[in-house]
Amino acid sequence: MKWTTFWSKNARLNRPMSPHITIYKWSVPMMMSITHRGTGVGLSGAISAFAVAALVLPDNYPYYLDLIHSLSVGPFLIGLAKFGIAFPVSYHTYNGIRHLCWDIGKGFKIPEVYRTGYTVIGLSIVTSIALTFL
Repeated sequence: MKWTTFWSKNARLNRPMSPHITIYKWSVPMMMSITHRGTGVGLSGAISAFAVAALVLPDNYPYYLDLIHSLSVGPFLIGLAKFGIAFPVSYHTYNGIRHLCWDIGKGFKIPEVYRTGYTVIGLSIVTSIALTFL
């Protein structure tokens, strides 16, 4: 069935359009769910890319580490890169623990959902900053 046929049939039958994501009020749990999925996909992609690179690139790890050091990007950009790596890892880990608690039936009340959500965000930021300074 073509999309034009679908929409013309709905218009002819005076059917309402289904609700879209734009009608929903954004909330912390909604954003955390989207971010958890995004960090999971990003981390999986990054790990896969590094694994493939390790297999196909001609030189060994110390060569590429020296190459990065030779770029002389400065401490700010290095710290930013460290934070950019540390935050998705820590966020996905802490939020995964939160999901494991939900799997055993704990923390489903709305105040608990928000409290644990803010705790995950806070712990992720603190952990990421601490890892950045290593």
